[in-house]
Amino acid sequence: MSLIVQNLNYEYENFKLRNINLELKGGNLYGLLGANASGKSTFFNCVMHILNPSGGNIYINNENIANKTSSWMAKQISYVAQNHHVDFGFSVYDLVAMGRYVHKKSIFGLGKTDKKMIDYALEFVGISHLKNTSITKLSGGQKQLVFLARSLAQDTPIILLDEPTSALDFKNQILLCKILKQLTKTGKCIFFCTHDINHVLWFCDKVVAFKNGEILAYGDVKSVINDEMLAKIYGDICTLENIKNTSVAMPKSTSSI
Repeated sequence: MSLIVQNLNYEYENFKLRNINLELKGGNLYGLLGANASGKSTFFNCVMHILNPSGGNIYINNENIANKTSSWMAKQISYVAQNHHVDFGFSVYDLVAMGRYVHKKSIFGLGKTDKKMIDYALEFVGISHLKNTSITKLSGGQKQLVFLARSLAQDTPIILLDEPTSALDFKNQILLCKILKQLTKTGKCIFFCTHDINHVLWFCDKVVAFKNGEILAYGDVKSVINDEMLAKIYGDICTLENIKNTSVAMPKSTSSI
């Protein structure tokens, strides 16, 4: 599996994505860093074919997505948003089952393969015990796991996630990142946008750094993330420390807090 972005450009109002070039492969967890309004969400929307670039090309397994249907795209890329608003009391099982709709071959309900994938997704994410529970009765962390399971049931080679840990407590943040890491062992390409540098340091194989609509850096986490790069992205406010052989991003000073 490969996702190749060549000379991607997109422009609206006073913002531009400029000359984005990336090659992402299955079996890797990619982190996307960048300050607010650096172009991360716009880039995701271009990759998902929601926005049409003004220049450049995007290829999934060497197929240009420019003229692909929404059904074809839904079989290639699944998306987990930052926040979810579900007003109706769907059960967890029914919500995860929605990930199978693009694969349904019959109008008479779910087939054996669909049910197998739903059960697999629930088990992999660790929420089988919640399958009959209404989504309205779940915590924010549990809901995020449900939508990750729906994405897994969709069975796409590429999964994009937009700040998936932003509303989670620390335990669920680590749990979610571990699940994403495990999923890459099945060959999936997982790309998640985050504002938590430590999640990238601890779990990602590679990182992409955006600034003002351009790629500031791309490569292995250890070679890309350093004090100089963090200063370019966020300003001179944080530094890397080594604690028990683990890199940790920390504020440079807390004396003024």
